Amino acid sequence: MAKRFTALLIAIFLTTTLLSPSTQAAGIKIAIAYEAGGKGDNGINDLASLGLERAIKKNNLSRLDVREQITDGTLGDRITRVRFLAKNKYQLIICVGAGYADTVRRISVEFPNTQFAIIDDQSVAMTNVSNLSFATEEGIYLAAAALALASKSGKIGFIGDKSEVSTVNYAQVFSKGAVAANSKIKVSSKLLDESVADEVKTQVTAGVDQIFSTWARSDEVISTIAASNGNSKKVLISGLLPDQYFLNFPIGKKNQYLVVSKRFDLAVEQLISTEIAGKSMLDILDSKKGIYGHRYNLKDGGLLVKLVSGSVLPAKILTISAGIKAGKVKNFKP
Repeated sequence: MAKRFTALLIAIFLTTTLLSPSTQAAGIKIAIAYEAGGKGDNGINDLASLGLERAIKKNNLSRLDVREQITDGTLGDRITRVRFLAKNKYQLIICVGAGYADTVRRISVEFPNTQFAIIDDQSVAMTNVSNLSFATEEGIYLAAAALALASKSGKIGFIGDKSEVSTVNYAQVFSKGAVAANSKIKVSSKLLDESVADEVKTQVTAGVDQIFSTWARSDEVISTIAASNGNSKKVLISGLLPDQYFLNFPIGKKNQYLVVSKRFDLAVEQLISTEIAGKSMLDILDSKKGIYGHRYNLKDGGLLVKLVSGSVLPAKILTISAGIKAGKVKNFKP
């Protein structure tokens, strides 16, 4: 009887082991192609890598089945590397950043049975491509409301990169979000392709005490604000992560108010878990163009707005946030 019981326990253990997620994940080959610079950039690559590490641990993946690649940033190098991964039978190939859009568009046609994913883009119209983007305008709307409520001068500013297609919409959304929290707020908005430091000085001189910037080419905005801050006045900067990686530097923290964070890490982690479950992230993003994937937002936690100080957002801002999550706020374009 004891032998039968022991045999039964062994059978149950083996059956459970065979059905466990970690065993199901065995043999699934996953690759990630980082943007130029690779890990250690304090930005998009580090955040994507964080999600990869969580997924490896969570799903008990073998390091032998996970491949990491770094591009030099040229189209030719991107194509060579991603094609190499597809040829070597990686079932899921994750490309970090919109810079891979053209590459994914080409290689996904060559390898229709391979699942591709691109993070922070929604332009690739292929059924084997998951476009993972972010409802950044929701975060900017909420950030504007928070800045308007926090401003002591009643004047806040927005500085954006004129070359970015989305910046015009961001500027409009920012103004609407600010008014939602303070109907008397005055907003100075400027889209630039140069002379960023001069615009910062102009806004500061005009009495602006809170500035939101999407300028990611350099740290000019935050460094100019830091240089202008003295004992008699204090202007705070808010921005977008991980695009503006320099916002993570400790030296700039004391001059910041809040950040809007795009969760590249969550996107990577969920992509891998979904692939292991035998599924794909293919929500309909644009039915006319045939674009599929997922658009992360405030509601699903893929987009966060948080104070640099670590404090909780004011009650009025949390109410506005709840309205956005419930779909009641429609003052921004998707």
